[in-house]
Amino acid sequence: MWYFCDVFGRIWQSPFILFYLLAFWVAPAFLHPQCLDFKPPFQPQQELQFCQMYKYFGCCDYARDQELMAKFYRIMDNFDYYGYSNCAAYVQDLLCQECSPYAAHLFDAEDPSTPLRTIPGLCPDYCSQFHSKCRSFLTLMSDDPRLLELEHDQRRLCQYLELDDPDYCYPHLLSNERLTKNLGSTAADPEGCLQLCLEEVANGLRNPLAMVHANDGTHRFFVAEQVGLVWVYLPDRSKLENPFLNITKAVLTSPWEGDERGFLGLTFHPNFKYNGKLYVYYSVEVGFDERIRISEFRISSTDMNVVNHGSERIILEIDEPASNHNGGQLLFADDGYLYIFTGDGGMAGDPFGKFGNAQNKSALLGKVLRIDVDDNERGPLYKIPPDNPFVHEPNARPEVYAYGVRNMWRCSVDRGDPNTKEGKGRIFCGDVGQNKYEEVDIVEKGRNYGWRAKEGFSCYDKKLCANSSLDDVLPIYAYPHKMGKSVTGGYVYRGCENPNLNGMYIFGDFMSGRLMSLKENRNTHNWEYNEICMGVGLTCSFPGIINNYYPYIISFAEDEAGELYFMSTEIPSATSPTGVVYKIVDPSRRAPPGKCHYEPLSVRVKSNLIPFKPKETLIGVHVPTKQPTLSNAEGDPEDGSKDWLQELLDIFNELDGQITTTPITPTTPKPLRTSRQRKGRRRKGKHKNGAVRLVGDEEGRRNRGRVEVYANGEWGTVCDDLWNTKNAIVVCRQLGFRHALKAAKHAEFGEGMDLKIILDDVQCEGTEETLLDCQHAGIGTHNCAHYEDAGVICGNSDSGLV
Repeated sequence: MWYFCDVFGRIWQSPFILFYLLAFWVAPAFLHPQCLDFKPPFQPQQELQFCQMYKYFGCCDYARDQELMAKFYRIMDNFDYYGYSNCAAYVQDLLCQECSPYAAHLFDAEDPSTPLRTIPGLCPDYCSQFHSKCRSFLTLMSDDPRLLELEHDQRRLCQYLELDDPDYCYPHLLSNERLTKNLGSTAADPEGCLQLCLEEVANGLRNPLAMVHANDGTHRFFVAEQVGLVWVYLPDRSKLENPFLNITKAVLTSPWEGDERGFLGLTFHPNFKYNGKLYVYYSVEVGFDERIRISEFRISSTDMNVVNHGSERIILEIDEPASNHNGGQLLFADDGYLYIFTGDGGMAGDPFGKFGNAQNKSALLGKVLRIDVDDNERGPLYKIPPDNPFVHEPNARPEVYAYGVRNMWRCSVDRGDPNTKEGKGRIFCGDVGQNKYEEVDIVEKGRNYGWRAKEGFSCYDKKLCANSSLDDVLPIYAYPHKMGKSVTGGYVYRGCENPNLNGMYIFGDFMSGRLMSLKENRNTHNWEYNEICMGVGLTCSFPGIINNYYPYIISFAEDEAGELYFMSTEIPSATSPTGVVYKIVDPSRRAPPGKCHYEPLSVRVKSNLIPFKPKETLIGVHVPTKQPTLSNAEGDPEDGSKDWLQELLDIFNELDGQITTTPITPTTPKPLRTSRQRKGRRRKGKHKNGAVRLVGDEEGRRNRGRVEVYANGEWGTVCDDLWNTKNAIVVCRQLGFRHALKAAKHAEFGEGMDLKIILDDVQCEGTEETLLDCQHAGIGTHNCAHYEDAGVICGNSDSGLV
């Protein structure tokens, strides 16, 4: 199911921040369209009549447009024909800037600590023209007393109306290509990485691996933990104190990081609102055997937020020959049947039988199963759909719908385009690979998805791969292990709130923490890839929005309204309460106000409610207070504000030499993604078995670098699979440091290309003398490459100073 690795790390060295911030303040490199309600702009549902310059994209709906038009006529009623003919266009322009996609910039609304402007920020030349012709209109448009004071002083008035950032002043921003190019489209960096943001929805969860809704109109969502608990969340994100389902005593799992057993799947019957049925998928131990179990439960007759635990009926049990590759997905497709996605049985390379479980249609492992659980109160607990593809094939299990899968981890049904229903009913799955590739498939009836003959697009078992009768279907996308080693399947976005994302399949990778997207080209029918990055600069600076997440992406989810979520954790253990649910947000464009409104049905609550308290924050340096306003710009002694550049330099002084740190005992703090690599010279070390040295820091600092270990007479590198703070603690203590500040990954300090890889899958407790004393795959045994070379940053205090 999952493996452990990430390409995250903190880079808080002040030179990097200096470059980033100066780039930000010198030019609006990262655009931030924002309305006066602190939300992204939108396309109005009804065409604007008054502020037509913003009829396709802006911050006003039709109702607000009509209000501004009424205000315009009230103002113009005070003037004669001459005033109307000379100034009407100016008045309309100024009023309509409330509808600009950059209204928050124009009215200084981005900083809640400063008063909102009543007149938009004007460019000096435009202000001079307006003052010479129509200055008397200002007091009718605004009740700001300063405007009356400055009405006859053009220089001071225009200085008062000027913006600190001249790029955003009106009307020059209309012709600023950097601000208008691709406005309203999902932002992307120069490498094409889509800039999205997140909203924290739930936290404190233990390996949250499923989030589903009941499709009953209540808009509740149900989050399952690996230990066997399911929690109810209401639309206001409060959590019910009593669990919805608790089968922790029956579920087989452990606290070990990487244990793939446990509560793995949950789905509600399409008619749950009327029959109260739901289905779960979990690991059990029966005698000395391990099995996967699919059970049916019913809702309690006395509490709609609790399962009747005595109602369990075991629908299906399958023996598991190993403890990994347990599958775990359950879903109802558009045909009303229950789909069950099983793993191939575990170990490596599907070694069971002549061709493996996945290619053996008489085995239920390595398959997509389809069964009918309707009308099962009497007689068999499930029936075989009559059109299942292998019902008439001798020796084939009739439940089999598709085969040749390794370990499909997270599948979903496409709701279809909201207007055309294009794509409706397609089943997307992420299938975890073996040594080289991860893949995304669209599951179709009777198809062979290739494993173990193929892995992704390449051959794995060459003999099987050459078999002319294989007749396998290729994935719609596959990626190499350089990008990630454990795909987590996602959803095609079909929600309302983020129109730009419609039709985009969003998924991730558990090991690398990478978020990714695919979108089908309508002309070629090829799936086009874009990575997803968290928004930088001010991209995500909206209320309640964040730009960072914990790296181990466990699962994706869709709420009743079709909005998209994912779940990840800081520590991938079934007992670690570090799991968070995030909602995906496009900061470039939202749906028009009112379009996505829904009224949830009431929920009768008998349990205590736990209000939601977000813990995550937007990552970045706080923007200093803007330059003093005109009232203080002339040297008022009571003004204690600093010039913004001085404030920026003060921040650099505070940050200089500091690195976000982790003491020896606590876990690593949540990191930001980075792909930075550093190269440097190798330092000499003592040739003692188990000795370590740090190399590769560009500035030659002795407390950080790529970890190289001496074993069996040679130096070599360490792979970052399972690399964590405890491993870094062993290295740092061995080198004489008291603290491990960071467990660096993804060759942050360069690749040791001229050395062998000595260690892989290192797991330390933090008390060992050397890395050789920790658990590992064996000296010289590895399944990685040098782009995964591990590193550390050490220190002698928790402030990050050496």
